[in-house]
Amino acid sequence: MRPKHVTRRTLLVATIATIAGVVAAWLINSYSQSDAAASVAPAPLPQVLVSRPLVREVGSRLGFLGQFSAVEQLEIRAQVGGTLKGIHFKDGDVVHQGDLLFTIDARPYEIRLAQAKALLETASARLALAGRELYRAQELATKAFGTEQAVDQRAADQRAQQAAVDDAKAQIRDAEFDLEHCRIAAPFTGRIGTHLVSVGNLIAGSRAATSPTTLLTTIVSLDPIYLDFEMSESDFLTYSRDRARRRGSPADKVEIALTDETQFTRQGTLDFVDNALNRSSGTIHARATVPNPDGLLTPGAFARVRVVVGAPAQALLLPDAAVLPDQSQHIVMTVAPDSTVVAKPVEIGELRDGLRVIRSGLTPNDQVIIDGIPHAVPGVKVAPQEGTIRYAADVGQG
Repeated sequence: MRPKHVTRRTLLVATIATIAGVVAAWLINSYSQSDAAASVAPAPLPQVLVSRPLVREVGSRLGFLGQFSAVEQLEIRAQVGGTLKGIHFKDGDVVHQGDLLFTIDARPYEIRLAQAKALLETASARLALAGRELYRAQELATKAFGTEQAVDQRAADQRAQQAAVDDAKAQIRDAEFDLEHCRIAAPFTGRIGTHLVSVGNLIAGSRAATSPTTLLTTIVSLDPIYLDFEMSESDFLTYSRDRARRRGSPADKVEIALTDETQFTRQGTLDFVDNALNRSSGTIHARATVPNPDGLLTPGAFARVRVVVGAPAQALLLPDAAVLPDQSQHIVMTVAPDSTVVAKPVEIGELRDGLRVIRSGLTPNDQVIIDGIPHAVPGVKVAPQEGTIRYAADVGQG
């Protein structure tokens, strides 16, 4: 039997050997991992597309939101009363000047015209009699068988009968006027609204609108059409200075785009600016006249309108996506010579064929990031690649 101290010594030696092996293995593994980490290549820099701003001559423009209105718009009301006998149009149709719209029962006015003609015949017969009696009185007076008083009396009777004839003729014209207005025709070419009174209704009419009248329908003209918009005081001053600079030039041309259009392909003429600014809104009313041969433009619809002001000048252009909003200002991301991203605040202008006009904040030699913007963080290095900015006007010329 072995002594106990020998057994304990053996166990201690085995434990120390095991611990030494574990430590050695851990050290070897740590050195391996550090060597592997040292051998891994650094992460590549994010790639971005950069380009210098386009430099083009562009004219300064003012943009507004306008609403179309009819040059002529009318409420169709009757000038005579009576029973509505017929409606001769389809709601919403384009009607032409002189087209029949409504008919009113004309029989009462035909009777009145016949009465006026009968009065004329009576007055004419009495006038003829008064003329013969005046002649006889004058003949008797020349032969001393009559008096001057009798002559004056017959002359007065003749004048009275002449007045009666004139009155009868006026009544005929009055009755003819009423009879003619039993047929209501379109006063101009335009689009008619819905009929507001059905056949068989008794409608009220008035020549001078001194009494309530019945509204039958409405009609608006279509070609040309007005485009109304409001200018702010600052825009109005810009427009006024430009107009004063080119005094004597023809009327101002405006460019128009409908709400579903991206290009300003329609043109009009700015032919009216009001004579005073609105005190409550601080704006002034302006109006352009726009051709509408196809009738597409409708009163009440909205459109964007641009007014060219100022002579063409050099301007910097960037893709609109490269201009980022930053609270109350706008910024663009640029790449410095050391490939570091630098954010620059800019003042922007209007859009030109998808490109944004940059009024200040950039130079023509700045390298602007036009793609890969999510990777562009100010102060971080990037790998810039040359890109190209295309201008629609250049593409069209090419």
